[in-house]
Amino acid sequence: MLAGVRTAADAGSLRASGTEPITLDVTDAAMVAAAADTVGNRLDGLVANAGIAVAAPLELVPLEELRRQQLEVNVVAQVAVVQALLPALRRARGRVVLMGSIGGRSALPFLGPYAASKHALEAVADSLRVELRPWGIAVSIVEPASVRTLLWEKGATRADELQAAVAPESAALYETAVARFRAVAAARGPGEDPDVVALAVEHALTTARPKARYVVGRDAHLRAWTERLPTRLRDRLLARALT
Repeated sequence: MLAGVRTAADAGSLRASGTEPITLDVTDAAMVAAAADTVGNRLDGLVANAGIAVAAPLELVPLEELRRQQLEVNVVAQVAVVQALLPALRRARGRVVLMGSIGGRSALPFLGPYAASKHALEAVADSLRVELRPWGIAVSIVEPASVRTLLWEKGATRADELQAAVAPESAALYETAVARFRAVAAARGPGEDPDVVALAVEHALTTARPKARYVVGRDAHLRAWTERLPTRLRDRLLARALT
């Protein structure tokens, strides 16, 4: 089993578990090509799970942050990795598993950049699923809510940095609502156990009939249900949570 890593520390922990690490920045075309060379001619399954979270009111998000960080990592780079590895996947009639989010169906306030990237990844999954069908390559997308990983800790730190860089009068426009949003998020707990998400990924890779979508966890199912409500009611419920 091969796994992409960003740091030497991550590589060491993977080797201890019997996994071979590949140094990989998914936004670096040369590194993606090198990873494809390492994989070789056949690949039974690809799990594309690189991602970051940019959290801020859309009015205040620097456009470069949206382009170069959120969309480049969560959307463009995912397609780049799939493109590079498709020849090997085709030879093996392998599987593609994309790490999406329930945010790809349910966009919360102040998570617009992240939700936009995950909505886009849903479209990528839907297109790939049909396009790759002639070669027997199954495509699944996993849709958890928040998961207990460093992604959200890093996202919170970056959100603080973005807020500090905004003019005080602009930051004040959203200060109360953002604080309330963070309080609600904290009250809901640290997020889904990563092992539960891993089980969904394992099922998608190994079962004879993988699902197109895997909604993982209670919060994810609740948010999926919320999106079935009439839009005005759905918006009113979310707005009430912030006041």
